[in-house]
Amino acid sequence: MNTDPIADMLTRIRNALRARQPKVDVPASRLKLDIARILKEEGYIANYKLAEEGSVRTIKIYLKYAPDNTPVISRIERVSRPGCRVYVGRKEIPRVLGGLGINILTTPRGVMTGRKAHSEGVGGEVLCQVW
Repeated sequence: MNTDPIADMLTRIRNALRARQPKVDVPASRLKLDIARILKEEGYIANYKLAEEGSVRTIKIYLKYAPDNTPVISRIERVSRPGCRVYVGRKEIPRVLGGLGINILTTPRGVMTGRKAHSEGVGGEVLCQVW
């Protein structure tokens, strides 16, 4: 049993990027699908798709690399952990690398980037940072 499935997903992505893998498979959940959707919208991954093999659902995440074979994601890290949750209000949403990276937040209006949460005027739990 995995106690932190989001950290597991981020670690799988990080390990696949280091090994220069074209794709990585992650056990599926609604929250992980939302994180993959945001990574795709922001241009950090090439694509993702939900695959069902019998009763097992997985997300296939297709990673993105620059022409010189360097990963587009240089760092992806978990912020809020099960042992130490990090909640922020609308005015306290941190900027990642001076605005070059993104935060992914869970808010009452769903999972979204820090920029979108700030513009909609909501705060929430900071899941991870990507740059």
